[in-house]
Amino acid sequence: MAGQQEITRRWWSYQENRYRLFVSELVIEEAMKGDADAAQKRTEAIAGLPLLEVDDDIVFLTNALLESGIIPSKAAVDAAHIAVGCRYAIDYLLTWNCKHIANAEIIRGLSFVVSEAGYNLPVICTPLELMGGYDDD
Repeated sequence: MAGQQEITRRWWSYQENRYRLFVSELVIEEAMKGDADAAQKRTEAIAGLPLLEVDDDIVFLTNALLESGIIPSKAAVDAAHIAVGCRYAIDYLLTWNCKHIANAEIIRGLSFVVSEAGYNLPVICTPLELMGGYDDD
């Protein structure tokens, strides 16, 4: 976990100006959980980013992803993160959740479901995968 946090900090330092960044209501809710000091740091880091609101299309796509069985119902929030990325045509969805989101087997299955619903799947990857070598020392 500490290694992922360090990579994420490095990504923000070297890469954030290369992309337009967005945050959803779901991300804000997750950022506020856990240790109070850590939650404050997370919410400060994302403060001011454009907000992507959850709407009926996102609820529909979330349900389609869950009904497909690719993402288990206990991971409904993970399906919603993916649905937000699809609905707003986000190019990259960065996550450290490799169990239900940044997972090659799951991504393969998601592509079909998302396409059938009329959307495109964003590139789903970890911050490490999107470093692009720009932080080489």
